[in-house]
Amino acid sequence: MDGSGGADEELTAQETALYDRQIRVWGVDAQKRLSKAHVLVCGMNGTTIEFCKNIVLAGVGSLSLMDDHTVTEDDLNANFLIPPDEGIYGGRSRADVCCESLKDFNPMVRVSVEKGDPSLIDGEFLDKFDIVVVSCASLKTKLFINDNCRKRSKHIAFYAIDCKDSCGEIFVDLQTHNYIQKKPGGETEQQQLTYPSLQEAISAPWKSLPRKTTKLYFAMRVLENYESSEGRSPGETTLSDMPAVLARRKDMCDRMAFNESQIRTALIERLLAAGKKEHPPVCAILGGILGQEVIKSISCKGDPIKNFFYFDAADGKGVIEDIPAPAS
Repeated sequence: MDGSGGADEELTAQETALYDRQIRVWGVDAQKRLSKAHVLVCGMNGTTIEFCKNIVLAGVGSLSLMDDHTVTEDDLNANFLIPPDEGIYGGRSRADVCCESLKDFNPMVRVSVEKGDPSLIDGEFLDKFDIVVVSCASLKTKLFINDNCRKRSKHIAFYAIDCKDSCGEIFVDLQTHNYIQKKPGGETEQQQLTYPSLQEAISAPWKSLPRKTTKLYFAMRVLENYESSEGRSPGETTLSDMPAVLARRKDMCDRMAFNESQIRTALIERLLAAGKKEHPPVCAILGGILGQEVIKSISCKGDPIKNFFYFDAADGKGVIEDIPAPAS
């Protein structure tokens, strides 16, 4: 959201009473904006359900879920919204089961299911939403949705989030974002940030990035490049693909004039060993960060992430990386 409008209607007495504690934290105006915001989440997994829980409890206007995949036993490992009873989830889609559970968290929030394939979403459909979150999707699908968000006359914020066992990545594209920054002493100042698209952010020349850039950024690019070229879905690449992935690392580093040793083999091995596994504590951290960022975007208050966030349980650190678009 771009900071114009969206907070004209007053909160009801019921909303004011229910959200009293958070109104004290971020103010009535922010809560009004939140209550009018419409969010779409494509891909229901351990990370996105943590995010969904957070924004439903915070009082978002509406939340739409898109994931037609049928629930399997593997989904129970990190998705606490799916009851461990096959009589309940058997034969149903992830979105359907998660929707039913989320409605119990806050009956004042409209939670619904959107059927369909995220890779076929058209721009007109996206006009219904202010925020789009994508997970469990191929790079091609992420790029397609991000590009469609950018083409709309309406401002639509785009987020991509993925957890690979003990590691996680969040990408943020708010296009041009105006917000209020709080200064020391309590004063406020209007700020503006301009974001690169996902395509631009993953095309940055590695040699031009600061040496301290987290190695997870590079490792994730190698893995997604390999999956994309091989037509693999996220998480389908395994340790048996290690020689081919290392060959891809060498090829990309040669083209980028980048030192291959900067992307440790052990890190790539961890990502491959993860497969589709998600570590629930890491999911909770990533979902919490994403919830906080989306609320900042909607309320236009506070410094947002620009434009990648990484978390690695190996060292317990969260890192923000501002990856610029390639110089034209």
